[in-house]
Amino acid sequence: MAIKYFDNAASSWPKPPAVLEAMQASMLIPANPGRGSHQMAVKASRILFEGRSVLAKLLGINNPNDISYALNTTMALNIAIKGFVKPGDHVICTNVEHNSVRRPLEYLKREHGVQITYVEADEKGQVQPRHVEEAFQANTRLVVCNHSSNLLGTILPIEQIAEIVKRKGAKLLIDGAQTAGVVPLHVEHMGIDMFAFPGHKGLLGPQGTGGLYIHPNLELTPLMHGGTGSQSESLDQPTVRPDRYEAGTQNTVGIAGLREGAKFVLNEGVEVIHNKEWNQIQTLMEGLLAIDGVRLLGPALGEPKTGIAAFVMDHADSSEVAFILDQSFEIAVRSGYHCTPLAHGAAGTLETGAVRASIGYYTTDSEINNFIAAVREISGHYRQMA
Repeated sequence: MAIKYFDNAASSWPKPPAVLEAMQASMLIPANPGRGSHQMAVKASRILFEGRSVLAKLLGINNPNDISYALNTTMALNIAIKGFVKPGDHVICTNVEHNSVRRPLEYLKREHGVQITYVEADEKGQVQPRHVEEAFQANTRLVVCNHSSNLLGTILPIEQIAEIVKRKGAKLLIDGAQTAGVVPLHVEHMGIDMFAFPGHKGLLGPQGTGGLYIHPNLELTPLMHGGTGSQSESLDQPTVRPDRYEAGTQNTVGIAGLREGAKFVLNEGVEVIHNKEWNQIQTLMEGLLAIDGVRLLGPALGEPKTGIAAFVMDHADSSEVAFILDQSFEIAVRSGYHCTPLAHGAAGTLETGAVRASIGYYTTDSEINNFIAAVREISGHYRQMA
């Protein structure tokens, strides 16, 4: 029996064949990008350039050099938050944020006197833009929020929030971990000042890849300092982008895979991908809603969301349900707190955790039907035992 993979919100799988082929081919180019003018170094540099160009086209970014590569969304968010926020600043975020936002902010609060306001979301994870506006203070410099919750799948009204942030004279950082490649977006048209994204989720690339868009008018303090292959005579990091934010040798092999993943998404069409996943997650949700003892989290059936369906089951521990799905049905899900205790607090599952099923572009209707049947069987077992 083949594994049925429902953990795409963590890392997408499988990858398009071109991703694996590009990574293997790049292993034959061992030179460091940007570190020399010989043919192999130039070929390695071209991989990074081409990847940046595809990402810019896909995400609605005018200048590819405004994208800096990072190892993941967490690193990108740290570059943005720690590079922009100064001691005494006030930052607004939401209470459905991932720890990749919460922990850097709490560190700055503890060590540098940064003030934080967490805007409350409702139990479905939705945030009202007026509540963001009401949270502004005289020293508010940054608003940070996810485009979509990694637990609830809720899609936040980014453009409305962006309008408020611009009017108030602050900057907007978006965590695009769950939307890049699966939700239609245009970073610059949406008024986003910084956009952090992973390569290994909706963009169908490998782990260890991702990036950060930084508006051309923004200047950040680099998170890392070191060699870039440019302006080597300078004591400080280069001022030119993207070198300023890319100290050290880049993950050429991973970026080769990311380039092909982004190409695949671009060719298929983000809207096509989103519609397929939305229709399938509606089918999955409808099936779960029909099972006694199962409670779904997040937006209701028919509402906008990403391909995530999180749930709790009466009389059952979420981790145990996930274990049974894995061991007895060969279905891979994620249980627990999903690195977002804030969202669990909003959803009322801070004491129980939840089971999260997340679909991807390669998820089949048959797999969804098998998943629903497995959950029905498990729930029936627990009800009999109760």
